Amino acid sequence: MLDEMRTFVVLAESGSLQRAAERLFRTPSAVTRQLQRLEAELGAELLDRSTKPPRLNALGSRVLEGARDMLRRTEALKALASPDAEPHGLLRIGLAHALAEGTLLEPIRALTEEYSEVQLRLLSGLGGELFNRLLAGELDVAVVFLPEGKTAPPPLVTHVIARDQMEIVQGAAGTVAGDWESLGKAPWVLNPPGCLLRASLIEQMARAGVAPTIAAEIHHNVHLHLALIQSGYGVGLLPARFLARKEFLGTVEVLRPPSFALPLSVAIVRVGQLGALERAVDLLEHGIRQLFAAATTTKRVTRSRRGVPAKRSRAHA
Repeated sequence: MLDEMRTFVVLAESGSLQRAAERLFRTPSAVTRQLQRLEAELGAELLDRSTKPPRLNALGSRVLEGARDMLRRTEALKALASPDAEPHGLLRIGLAHALAEGTLLEPIRALTEEYSEVQLRLLSGLGGELFNRLLAGELDVAVVFLPEGKTAPPPLVTHVIARDQMEIVQGAAGTVAGDWESLGKAPWVLNPPGCLLRASLIEQMARAGVAPTIAAEIHHNVHLHLALIQSGYGVGLLPARFLARKEFLGTVEVLRPPSFALPLSVAIVRVGQLGALERAVDLLEHGIRQLFAAATTTKRVTRSRRGVPAKRSRAHA
């Protein structure tokens, strides 16, 4: 029916069957058949055929405006679905709590400056919550931390864009040595149960024959975790990139017990293609990748506490 409406609009604007046929590169009889199909579909005549050439009747004039509007809307939908179109429209981005901090403003600002016709809506949440919102059509993409080797559940598509690692840290004035026995006796600031990172830490501690003593369970808030750790309330887990920021220079100390490793993947998760928003998401991916590439790896130094060798470092930029 769209093709018939397009022909009808061209006929009305051309003023004659012959001129409409020339513009559409069709024969006059083909144009006539399309007009007849449109009239049959609508159940009404659109032309006053008592005149030569036929002209729009009153109903035809109203249908003409509706047809033009529908064709404009169709072209807008095509632009929305085309990855080659200039990015525009609403882009709904979910951010895992651990990633929803100040440095992400840089790639977000770069996106809005490059594509002024894109409106952003940001939402922070737990990874599982963000996945559910993606599946419900409430988000377009989600930026999440995943333990290395893990992916979002199907049919979600996981695209790893950067890598990081979690570090065990204490306040700069802390006295905990960097061995598992000492860490088993220390108070811990951790995410609540259900966090994959917490589960991985506990698993590694269990292999060393110890378990964490929980002093605080804070719901995925890296800034509050950091504040508690800096104050000496306990030791905890924080992302290496977060610790590498200049403002944290000398405020925390990294502890590396034997065989500890907790690598992370930073991933963009989505359901499918995003049409005209694809290039905007590509730019967001590029900005986040640059953030992680620029982060300075925390320096390792070797110290000994109470006769137990331990690799430790001050977090620095």
